[in-house]
Amino acid sequence: MARDKTLTGIALMLVFCLLAPLLDASAKLATDAIPVGQITTARFLVQGALMLPVALLLRLGFGLNRRAAGLLALRALCLIASTYAFVAGTKVMPIADALAIVFVEPFILLILGHFLFKNAIGPRRIAAAVVGFAGVLLVIQPSLTLYGTVALYPLATAFLFAFYMLITQSLGPGTHPVMQQLYTSIFGGLICLPVILLADGSGLAELDPVWPQGLFWLWLFGVGFWAAVSHMSMTFALKYAPASTLAPLHYLELIAAVAVGYLIFGTFPNLLTWAGIVVIVGSGLYVIHRERVTGQKARAALPAEI
Repeated sequence: MARDKTLTGIALMLVFCLLAPLLDASAKLATDAIPVGQITTARFLVQGALMLPVALLLRLGFGLNRRAAGLLALRALCLIASTYAFVAGTKVMPIADALAIVFVEPFILLILGHFLFKNAIGPRRIAAAVVGFAGVLLVIQPSLTLYGTVALYPLATAFLFAFYMLITQSLGPGTHPVMQQLYTSIFGGLICLPVILLADGSGLAELDPVWPQGLFWLWLFGVGFWAAVSHMSMTFALKYAPASTLAPLHYLELIAAVAVGYLIFGTFPNLLTWAGIVVIVGSGLYVIHRERVTGQKARAALPAEI
């Protein structure tokens, strides 16, 4: 039974890795005619509309205390800024290049966790984080030459998503993961929609909304749809299998992003970018390995401390 659950979790994580790049592709396709701010808003509105029936079907409670509401609003704000920065980056950059930079997030999370939560990290994980950042530089360097400072937007996404994860950690187990996503979508929509409405007619290129034409309706819907489906897959994957088992599989999203970028946009990472991807993935896998070793040692020592 336990093995079957683990396999289900792995299968759902693979679904996430395959579908998440379709969210990025939808956003990139939409940027041809739709402002980045409007695309970001569409993600939360569509995702919220899709998550609400799921929450009702599962008969989940809608109650929130003040602390949880505040954290969820802050979580939404981080995700808004993270999404905006990534969409703005992929507007001009290949998806795989931008995503490779974003994968520095586990190293940022490691360091922030140490300073904010006093999580212990040894010299090996610090060294792996430094190497991971070096890998990001390999990806950023040619991107800076080709695209200018826009190449730094995915790095901003990584920092913002690290804070998003820390806020999620602070929420604890009290709020069901499905409700976390639903409330994040609701708060995200409530924050984004007034900004877009106020920007209407302002002439601000990235915020002034336009009326979508033809397939652009599909791309906007796709941003929210693939966000909802992929993140639901990951949410339920974590229900069936431990994070330590699923974490290494997350890097398969990079391979899927390369495939999506090539098939839809005809882009393919150059050798320097591939070198950076290899360094980032290798460093990330080593950090995951050290987390496992540290966790096993902590669990082994627990009976002796009681």
